[in-house]
Amino acid sequence: MNQQEKFDKLFRENPHPVKPFFARPHLSRRRFMNIAGAGVTASWVASKMSGSTVITSKPVTAINKAKNVIYILLAGAPSHTDTFDLKVVAGTTPSTFNPTTTNGVLFPNGLMPKLGASMSDFSIVRSMQPWALVHSLAQTWTQIGRNPAGVLGNVSPNIGSVVAIEKDPERTISQVFPTFLALNSAAAAGSGYMPASYAPFKVAPSTTGLKNTTNADGQTRFNARWDFLHHLDDPLRGGTSPDGSAEDDYDQFYTAAKGMMYNPTVTSAFQFTTAESTAYGSTGFGNACVIAKKVLAANQGTRYVEITLGGWDMHQNIYAATGLPALAKQLDDGLSQLIADLKASGALDSTLIVMAGEFGRTTGKLTAAAGRDHYAQQFAFFAGAGVKGGKAIGSTDATGSTIVDYGWSRQRAVKPEDVEATIYSAMGINWTTVRYDDPLGRGFYYVPSSDQDVYGPINELWK
Repeated sequence: MNQQEKFDKLFRENPHPVKPFFARPHLSRRRFMNIAGAGVTASWVASKMSGSTVITSKPVTAINKAKNVIYILLAGAPSHTDTFDLKVVAGTTPSTFNPTTTNGVLFPNGLMPKLGASMSDFSIVRSMQPWALVHSLAQTWTQIGRNPAGVLGNVSPNIGSVVAIEKDPERTISQVFPTFLALNSAAAAGSGYMPASYAPFKVAPSTTGLKNTTNADGQTRFNARWDFLHHLDDPLRGGTSPDGSAEDDYDQFYTAAKGMMYNPTVTSAFQFTTAESTAYGSTGFGNACVIAKKVLAANQGTRYVEITLGGWDMHQNIYAATGLPALAKQLDDGLSQLIADLKASGALDSTLIVMAGEFGRTTGKLTAAAGRDHYAQQFAFFAGAGVKGGKAIGSTDATGSTIVDYGWSRQRAVKPEDVEATIYSAMGINWTTVRYDDPLGRGFYYVPSSDQDVYGPINELWK
C-alpha cells in the first residue's frame, strides 16, 4: 500500500470534515437555544484573546526563513496544462505559447516570457489536488486551510490572520500598518473567531493612496476633537469599562486607525507613481504588486499580504486574445517585476511568495465551447525565502490529468492544508499548534488533524 492509498484509507476510517458543500452542518432551534443559554454569543466571539488561552503543539523543525508572505490567489481556477504544468496538445495548443524546456521544466515562454526568463527564481508544485470543485468553497478552502463547510468552518480564520496573531508580539509601538493586508481582495476570508485586529485590511490600490487618512477640517481640528472625545469617555474605554472588553477592542481599533492618519510613511507606502505602475504592467494586479513591495519595504508591521487576480474561469474561448493571453500577460508583467524588485533589494531572501488557484481545468483538447471546465488537478507556485528555484516538484501524465510522481516525502497528492503548513513553517510558526479558545471549545488546529500528522510542509522546496 503506497502513501496515497494510506492517506485515502485514513479518511475512510477516520473521516474529518471533508464534506460536500450542501452537507454543511446547521443548528436546530433547540440546539441554538442550548448554545445561547451557555453564553456563546457574538460579543464573546469578538472579544480579545484571553491571556490564559490554552495552546498546545508538538515539537517540530520549522524552515523559519520568511519574515513576510505574499499570497496570490488566482481566483476562477487557471488551466494548469496551459500555464504552469504545460502540456502540448496537437492541434490545440497555440504555437504562440512557444513551449520551452529549461532545466527539464516545460514552460509557455511565449505566453509568459518574463516569468520564463526568471524560472531560476521559482519552483512549481505540479502534484497538487483540491478537495472541491466549487469556486466559492474551494477559494475559501485555500485561504483558511480547511473545509469551510466543516464544524468550525464558519469561524476559521484566514491563514493571514493566524500569521498576524502569531507575529503580534513582534510588533513595535512605532509600527502602525496592519499585520495582514489584502489587496484587490474584497472577498478575502476574514479573521474568523479571532479579534478584528487580526482581520485583513482590505484595500484597492490607488494612485491617491489610502482614503480617509486626512480630515476635511485639518489636522489641528481633528486632534482637538480626538482629545475631547477621550476627555469625555475615557472611563468607558479599556478593561475597566462596564461594557466589558468589547469597548477595549473599539478603542484599539480607533487608535490604530488614527496612527495611519497624517502619516508620511503611510502616504509613501500606499501611493504609487505612473512610472511604478507602468513597470508592473499598468493593471490592477500590477498596482497591487507595487503596493505589496512598498508596504513590506516600509517595515511598519505588515507581515502577510494577500493579492487576488480573478478572471480565470474560462469555460469558453480560452485562447481568445481577451482570455488566457490577456490575463497571463497581467500575471507575467506584475509577478515578474515583483520578484525582480524584491530580489534587487535583497527582500526576496526573507519574503515567501505563494500562488495558486482553487483547482485546475480539464485537460487535452478544448470543449465544444473552446474552453476548459473544472478539474481536480492543479499547481502551486513558490518563490523567495530560500526556495530553490528552477524546478518542478511532482509531475503529471502526458495529458496533465493524473499524477505520476508525487515528488515529495509524503508520497501523495499535495493538498491545500499542506500548502498552509508550508507557509507556517516558512514563517517559523509551529503548524501543529492547537488553540483552545474557539467558540465551541473543540480546539482550533492551525492545520487540521496535526495531532495525527496528516498534513505537513513541502520541505522539498528548500532542497
